[in-house]
Amino acid sequence: MTTTRQWLIAGRPRGRPVQDSDFELVTKDLPAPGPGQMLLKTHYLAFDPAQKGWMENIADYVAPTEIGEVMRGSAISEVIESNGGKFPVGTMVIGSTGWTEYHLSDGEGLVPCDPALPPTAMMSVLGTTGLTAYCGLFKIGKPVAGDTVLVSGAAGATGSIVGQLARIAGCRVIGIAGGAREMRLAGRGSGL
Repeated sequence: MTTTRQWLIAGRPRGRPVQDSDFELVTKDLPAPGPGQMLLKTHYLAFDPAQKGWMENIADYVAPTEIGEVMRGSAISEVIESNGGKFPVGTMVIGSTGWTEYHLSDGEGLVPCDPALPPTAMMSVLGTTGLTAYCGLFKIGKPVAGDTVLVSGAAGATGSIVGQLARIAGCRVIGIAGGAREMRLAGRGSGL
């Protein structure tokens, strides 16, 4: 049996910043992995702006969250025990596992991390942020070399990747951010 810590939703931060009291830390015992299951240990948690909307229950593109459930979120985890599971022991995977230290999984919804890259790349340039930037720029915007690309929110995670991709594509990039500090941050590595 494995003991895990989990962070549960305890409050709805509507119209205010998230506070410590919006979460409850609990300890829970997990059974050994059943047939086809794996025990995974969380190494990295993703903290995304969408999570606040999930806690407020105003994000209409995902199922509502409930008070008392494990805080929803992506994590990079390592398979530390397997009972005929989808991935071998030692595999690093990413998926929406919630804020839990250890968890059981049959592998559904988990994607292995490329062992040649840092696992955290799956949370940024190779994850939802990078995919959003790539699809928004090249599938919707469709710039060609020499075009000018305006990036609003250039200091944000997705905007900074859009700036880099646009520069690589041979475009002139103009970035908009909230102030001087954000513009300095946007200029570092974003291609602006």
